[in-house]
Amino acid sequence: MTPRELLATAIVPGGGEELHLYSRGGDFMILLDRAELMSTRMTGSEEALAVMTCERLGRRPRQQGPHLLIGGYGMGFTLRAALAALDQNARITVVELVPEIIDWARGPMATLMAGCLDDPRVTLVQGDVGAVIAGASSAYDAILLDVDNGPDGLTRTDNNRLYSVRGLAAAKRALAPGGVLAIWSAAPDPVFVRRLASSGFRTEEVVVRARSNGKGPRHVIWFATPAD
Repeated sequence: MTPRELLATAIVPGGGEELHLYSRGGDFMILLDRAELMSTRMTGSEEALAVMTCERLGRRPRQQGPHLLIGGYGMGFTLRAALAALDQNARITVVELVPEIIDWARGPMATLMAGCLDDPRVTLVQGDVGAVIAGASSAYDAILLDVDNGPDGLTRTDNNRLYSVRGLAAAKRALAPGGVLAIWSAAPDPVFVRRLASSGFRTEEVVVRARSNGKGPRHVIWFATPAD
């Protein structure tokens, strides 16, 4: 087997954890310690996060293109899929906490980026998606979260607030009427589903495969809409 090559490292702001960017052959992977957070070999569920969210937005009338908030950029799978699914009237705000992630996208993974960050529909914000959500009111038709391996602060403990009762209340306020909160997870979490319900969301849980060919591990996406 071809050994993987370490290309770069980055410290997660506010967390102290170290991310490692590796390549092997034509593939890239980002690890936190020994845990693989993302890889170009497994793109299917991150793409499904965007595609399935856009499908749900298409079911409701609107007078202008939708505004999506994506946290964070990762390897851009979700962003590229959203751009492909939406027309030219859409707007997408991408919030990425780790500045090196964007440097890697424009550097060693520039071919993979495929120009998505330069699309005129995209606004890139470097910062904490939780703070962006907390500062918004009826601003987004959809909020797509893929900043951890599930509803807990894996990359940094501050991310726990995104999935707390308080964080879910902030997301509810940030959504426009009829908006969708979509959350990616590597595994089911019944406790979190109950928390969504107690926070006033109707939730649909969808199991998707990690690979775009329908194979690989099973991941979970929750699509939550305010019940009132």
